Amino acid sequence: MRIRNQTDFAAGLLAAGFGLFVALYAATSYRYGTALRMGPGYFPVWIGGLLALLGLVLAAASLRTDGPPLRRMPLRPLLFVLGGSVVFGYALKPLGLVAATVLLVLISAAGGREFRWREVLMLAAALAVFAALVFVTGLGLPFPLWPAFLVD
Repeated sequence: MRIRNQTDFAAGLLAAGFGLFVALYAATSYRYGTALRMGPGYFPVWIGGLLALLGLVLAAASLRTDGPPLRRMPLRPLLFVLGGSVVFGYALKPLGLVAATVLLVLISAAGGREFRWREVLMLAAALAVFAALVFVTGLGLPFPLWPAFLVD
């Protein structure tokens, strides 16, 4: 057998692996229940199983249809966006929502091909205002807006 569509094959294996992980984790961690009295593990097991099945179908179809070769995944954007998200999570409580959002945007934007300070700072400011309006004002979530040393 020859893999004719490497991209679909890799995506299928990834989906099947993730679905299998979710299904097995939910099956071993939560009560399953029955179709009439569903437990907390019922839905995740089914969704994970369906995702695994869909991934296997996609991987099998990649053996019959031609497609592009698998390209090398650029790691720089992935690492910067992931790093920005981690920094946001750790900075939210001590620095507040506004500063954490600005850090998230600055770090994530640094992973791109083009980095223009003016555009990135405008985006960071707009997203910080939007996040404050939606999450703190609109939804009433108890996020600090500013660092504690500025408020006291």
